[in-house]
Amino acid sequence: MFEECRKSDVDALMQSDAEFRSLYRHHKDLDKKVHDAELGVLPMDSVTLMTMKREKLRAKDRLTELWDQHQAMH
Repeated sequence: MFEECRKSDVDALMQSDAEFRSLYRHHKDLDKKVHDAELGVLPMDSVTLMTMKREKLRAKDRLTELWDQHQAMH
């Protein structure tokens, strides 16, 4: 996520915004778990997988909101 953005901008927001930092790490963790589950490396039932995907999407939406707010101020 945020691969198209300058790393220094993402790092600066991670330093200054605890919510962004926490959500960013949570999103990355969910992304890895979802990916592993889809590969079959991490056993998981379909309901749990769908729940994790929804949670990942909510985190991404909030991260995008925080990013947009930060960009609007600078």
